[in-house]
Amino acid sequence: MLANFSGRQVQVGALSKELQLDATSLKELIGFIVDELPRWRDDPNLRDRYEPAETTLTSRLCGHLNTVARLTPGWDTFQFRTEEPDEARKGRKIDLVGAPCGPVVWIEGRRCTQFDTLLPIECKRLPTPDDKRRDEWEYVINRSGSTGGIQRFKAGDHAAMHTVAAMIGYVQAESPAIWFGRITGWIKSLGLTHAGWTNSDLLRIDPADARPDVTIYRSTHVRANGLPEIALHHLWIELPGRT
Repeated sequence: MLANFSGRQVQVGALSKELQLDATSLKELIGFIVDELPRWRDDPNLRDRYEPAETTLTSRLCGHLNTVARLTPGWDTFQFRTEEPDEARKGRKIDLVGAPCGPVVWIEGRRCTQFDTLLPIECKRLPTPDDKRRDEWEYVINRSGSTGGIQRFKAGDHAAMHTVAAMIGYVQAESPAIWFGRITGWIKSLGLTHAGWTNSDLLRIDPADARPDVTIYRSTHVRANGLPEIALHHLWIELPGRT
C-alpha cells in the first residue's frame, strides 16, 4: 500500500506537508479501486444497485471509495470526486477522479493539491443506454459526435495533462468476454474508416491482472495535437440484475 513508500511525508490535516510519489503509485491507486469495485457492488446497503443510470452508479461508487479511503491508514490522504472539470478542457467534465486529500502530492515532477486530479476515470455502461442520441459503440467512440470513452482520451478532450487514466465498465448485460470481442471488432473497423485509429488501440489482456471478480484490460493510445501516449486501465465489473 502507499503507506509503505519510502520518502513519504504525511500528516493528516496538515496541508503544508508533502508526499513524493512515482508512476507506480498510480497503479496502486488503480489497484485500490479494483479491490473495492466488488465490495461496493455487493454491499447490502446499496439499495439502488440495479439502478441503470451511469451518474447514479458512479456517485454511489464515489461515496464508497471515499468512505473506505478515509477509514484506511495509507489511503486517508486521498479522495474521489465526480463530475470534475477537466484541467485542460474546462468545458469537459470527468466522470470520476482520484485526488489528494490534504497533503500536496508530487508525482513525476507534477505538483498536485487537493484541487487537482491524480487519476482521471471515465465510466461507461455496457451496453450503452438505448437512446437515439447515443451510439452503441460509445465505450470506444461516438461516430457522430465526441462523447466516446476512448475517443475522448485519444483526442485530448480528457486528461490532456495525464499519461495514465482509467475506464470503468458497468457490465449490465452479457459477459465481459462478449464485450471484449465486440469492442475489438469495433476498433478494428475504425482502423479502416477513421483516421488515427489502428490495431495499436486494441484492448489487451495482461495475465498478471487476472482475478475472478473484476475483469481488467489495458490499452495504449497515440494522441492528437502532439500529446504523449496515454495508457488506459479498463476495469469492468458485472452488476446484478442484468437482463
